[in-house]
Amino acid sequence: MDQDGLAAGLRFLNQRVPHRFTGFYQLRDATLHNVGLFDKLGEIAPEALLAVPLTSSFCQFVLRDGCMLIDHSGQDARLNGHPYQGILNSYIGLPLTHSGADLQGTLCHFDFEPIEVPQHEHEFLRKAALLLPRYLRLG
Repeated sequence: MDQDGLAAGLRFLNQRVPHRFTGFYQLRDATLHNVGLFDKLGEIAPEALLAVPLTSSFCQFVLRDGCMLIDHSGQDARLNGHPYQGILNSYIGLPLTHSGADLQGTLCHFDFEPIEVPQHEHEFLRKAALLLPRYLRLG
């Protein structure tokens, strides 16, 4: 990240997992705005992924609970009634803070396909989420 920036960091994180997307979302005015997104397929990001109302996002659970791990949203009762249940099927998200207490956004892997995240990758992403804010302009 010191030399190649956010895009390279997200690409590195994404190469470790089977998820199609790895992204950084910043919370502003009750909306999560995509600040960086890596797509394994190299496609232009769908409009729906660029700005997501907090109440419609899986990131809302990260900000509320400190972490969210979904292997198959269609089978996850925690998401019953959620508009993206069964559409965005796998998600792992962790909070990003500027000083350890002020939630600013999320770092996440996600995919339309169900994907199980190995525990060691969950721990690796947790460590990355602690380091990433020093490279970002949060707040």
